Amino acid sequence: MKPRVLLADDHVILLEAFQKLLEPTCQVVGAVVDGRALLAAVERLQPDLIVADISMPQLNGLEACEQLKRKRPDARLIFLTVSEDADLAAEALRRGASGYLLKKSASSELFEAIRTVLAGRLYITPLISREPPAVFLSRARDGDTAHTLTLRQREVLQLLAEGRSMKEAADILKVSPRTVAFHKYGMMEHLGIKTSAELVQHAVRLGLVTDKGSGARLGRGV
Repeated sequence: MKPRVLLADDHVILLEAFQKLLEPTCQVVGAVVDGRALLAAVERLQPDLIVADISMPQLNGLEACEQLKRKRPDARLIFLTVSEDADLAAEALRRGASGYLLKKSASSELFEAIRTVLAGRLYITPLISREPPAVFLSRARDGDTAHTLTLRQREVLQLLAEGRSMKEAADILKVSPRTVAFHKYGMMEHLGIKTSAELVQHAVRLGLVTDKGSGARLGRGV
């Protein structure tokens, strides 16, 4: 029986290409374009494996992975991304990812990663590290910067850094705008940040958003 795979990437053309690539050996049960849709689709479709990008709107792949693993500890997720940052790869594994490879990797490596992860083992591309994943993870520096913020604060930070207003962020998170403001100013005080622009740059450094996707509407109540 073919493994049931869910795809997540905010580039629709890439989603279509990955689906065509995988269909001969996998059953692609769905494709979504943001992290919140990913969490909803997992609950609905119950895939055997998720292949996702890290940079996605509303909720990035790292946060989606962490929330998913809390609900489904047995979930298997492979990150397929452009980032060659070893610290980001280590953070992905710490958050519960089962695999990490690059979009510039050969297609054969994606199939190898899928086989490895479905067999219950971790996979990390040799383009990042040739060490066994467990050794790589133990040797990677502790990336605790993101964890100085709570999960809710990181969710608020990403949405505001994407340029959403406090009301828009509140609607997505199903909280009040006052709650969003509370988290925003609490983060700024905790991090010693004085301006919204600095807050956006902090989100970029954490990998919650990219430079290209950040702060598009910075003046709209952020």
